Amino acid sequence: MKEQVRTDGAPQAIGPYSQAIKSAGLLFASGQIALDPKTGSIVAGGIVEQTEQVLKNISAVLSAAGTSSEKVVKTTVFLKDMNDFAKMNETYARFFSGSDKIPPARSTVEVARLPKDSLVEIEVVALL
Repeated sequence: MKEQVRTDGAPQAIGPYSQAIKSAGLLFASGQIALDPKTGSIVAGGIVEQTEQVLKNISAVLSAAGTSSEKVVKTTVFLKDMNDFAKMNETYARFFSGSDKIPPARSTVEVARLPKDSLVEIEVVALL
């Protein structure tokens, strides 16, 4: 059994996919890029600003599903340029770490191109 998750707090799906799916006590969230959900445009700035927007979008999806960043167990980060890793990682760390948080498992890969020429895309799996 699966249940679709939708929120206006993150960009709407623009193809045959869901923002996220709940199934068997888990949330499988589609990759988020640096789109501002209000304007539909990529946010201005570089990797830091784009990573911040991606994490805001993820947070909105997690919230709509009734879960939070503390319950994320796995992430996959797609970077347009691995040279942006350190700056992305600093921004990511603020979202997924702290004295009360256990950071999720993570894979990070460089890709040739991302939708809308975003610099970063992140997908997550979380407990419900």
